[in-house]
Amino acid sequence: MAAAKEVKVPDIGNFDGVPVIEVLVAPGDTVSKDQGLVTLESDKATMEVPAPFDGTVKEVKVSEGDEVAEGAVIALIEESTSAGGDETGKADKAASDKGAEEKPAAEDASDKGDDTAKQDDERKADAQEKEAPAPTPSTTRRGPEEPPVEPGKLHVPGEVPYASPAVRAFARELGVDISQVDGSGRKGRITREDVQGYVKHALASGARPGTAAGGGNGLNLLPWPKVDFAKFGEIEEQSLSRIKKISGANLARNWAMIPHVTQHDDADITDMEAFRKQLGKENQDVKVTPLVFLIKAMVAALKQYPQFNASLSEDGEKLILKKYFHIGIAVDTPDGLVVPVIRDCDKKGLLELAVELGEISKKARDKKLGPADMSGGCISISSLGGIGGTKFTPIVNAPEVAILGVSRSRMAPVWDGGQFQPRLMLPLSLSYDHRVIDGAAAARFVAYLAKVLGDLRRILV
Repeated sequence: MAAAKEVKVPDIGNFDGVPVIEVLVAPGDTVSKDQGLVTLESDKATMEVPAPFDGTVKEVKVSEGDEVAEGAVIALIEESTSAGGDETGKADKAASDKGAEEKPAAEDASDKGDDTAKQDDERKADAQEKEAPAPTPSTTRRGPEEPPVEPGKLHVPGEVPYASPAVRAFARELGVDISQVDGSGRKGRITREDVQGYVKHALASGARPGTAAGGGNGLNLLPWPKVDFAKFGEIEEQSLSRIKKISGANLARNWAMIPHVTQHDDADITDMEAFRKQLGKENQDVKVTPLVFLIKAMVAALKQYPQFNASLSEDGEKLILKKYFHIGIAVDTPDGLVVPVIRDCDKKGLLELAVELGEISKKARDKKLGPADMSGGCISISSLGGIGGTKFTPIVNAPEVAILGVSRSRMAPVWDGGQFQPRLMLPLSLSYDHRVIDGAAAARFVAYLAKVLGDLRRILV
């Protein structure tokens, strides 16, 4: 019989403490290669860890709610063998069973004595375990700098809060002083949900997330209205997905902390659309969408206006200019909006981008995105053209400084100096961080983007 092999968490980027939100298999289950074993959910994506080969699950090493990192063992799987190997295994098992049945009575009595001693040892171990602090699960990373604290205990200056590195990073991203957060986990451990709850409470009470409520630096928001909707008629409650809960906190932070301004313009894409259709006829195995042209035009605009390909430093004192061109694409999934990143768009042609865009969009809908697929973006594009609308205000995806919203194209009469001509116009909506970009620069950026989309030869310049 083949020995069971360990299945470990693959490369999930620079993330620790990623929660297991669903265990998809149980001991005894037969799995095929690439079948999902567990579902992980970071603050940016949901992903499944697949089986690396066909086999039978012998043991599941994690439970729902555990936190894992790259290299953590999630299951033991016995790899499937050939039919001959199966018969050999059956014969070995039969011989073993027969030997067990023919065991002498004296040996059986000895085994019983061993069992009694074993039970005594187990009782002693149980008593010692009750006296000792409960150990942290092996799949949860905790460093020596995180001493346990009493549940509900007030944090004092200088005391190190009990939280995983991932939760600490999450708190910093939201601007939360983690020492102000009370942990609801075992031994007072602070979880992501505790940080989210703290932010929601701070926003509802008018306090900034990084300060105590009523500290005088708040947003002066009214408390969230409490309404018994059932008294007005029939209702139904639905739980938000984890992605929506986490993205909700991120969006609230971005909207509250970034001074948003949105610049609108229209691009004449009549010639671009004709070229796109011709390209599709010549390459029928590749789906060429308008989005790939937007990606290439965006790269040209970022090169022309490098302050849009930048991020503010954490202290807000410096502007970090990027020399690479990674474009985030908002993808609508049943669990919420995710933004995978297509890398090195300046080095790829339209057809190559079309193939990669189709692959990463499918990966997002199938919950196969990893954290590495969601990080490193320079600017994001959110396209609602397939749905409708004329204009909207997308929210900047921090730490980026701008995001482009795209609505549905429409035929419109455009004056050419002598008469009106029917032209296909594409509405563009650029939201930007006014701390970094002023209105004149934003207007020039969108105008240049529209010019490139109107004449794709400018991409070559």
